[in-house]
Amino acid sequence: MISWRLNAPAGGPLSVLAIGAHPDDIEIAAGGTLLSLAGRQHGLRVRYVLLTGTPERQREARAAARGFTPGADLEVEFHDLPEGRLPAVWAQVKEIIEGVARSFAPDLILGPATGDAHQDHRTIAEVLPTAFRDQVCLGYEVPKWDGDMPRPNTYFPLTDEIARAKADLLDEYYPSQHKRDWWGAETFLGLARLRGVECRARYAEAFTCTKLVIS
Repeated sequence: MISWRLNAPAGGPLSVLAIGAHPDDIEIAAGGTLLSLAGRQHGLRVRYVLLTGTPERQREARAAARGFTPGADLEVEFHDLPEGRLPAVWAQVKEIIEGVARSFAPDLILGPATGDAHQDHRTIAEVLPTAFRDQVCLGYEVPKWDGDMPRPNTYFPLTDEIARAKADLLDEYYPSQHKRDWWGAETFLGLARLRGVECRARYAEAFTCTKLVIS
């Protein structure tokens, strides 16, 4: 197994773009990664972008963004595109993402994976590489009814403390989702444990990286 160390660039802090279609996508898929980076990368810069969400859900997401990036230099950006209909507003999705790219050149992008079965997730994943051509983009996974779990090729190991904190924070910041039959620590820790097995760690979050240039 080959390890790649994610370090801050010379002369500045590490910068991350976390982008999602819906409130809670980012934290479910990459909350442990964000918590880990915030804890070990001094001055971490995070731009957090959501494309849909009701006012209530966006309020939850705003609080969650801060809770999952403690101490980071955080910028939050919300949009109100129609949930479940992003393919129909593809041009608006592209304009939003290109607008982010014009003002922010992150070292790392955390976004949906291209093979995601949800049409909103997949639309973002298709547009991201057309706007960001020089960044490492990790496609995250979101467990769902569709049963579309990918075969990942990139892993971010999590400590027991981080994995459990992620599950606790999801419950804390997203009370509107508690009624979902798939919601809960059993789901989040179960998937993290499986991904940990795949990379010889206790827990992990998994991603798909389609292109990585090593220099």
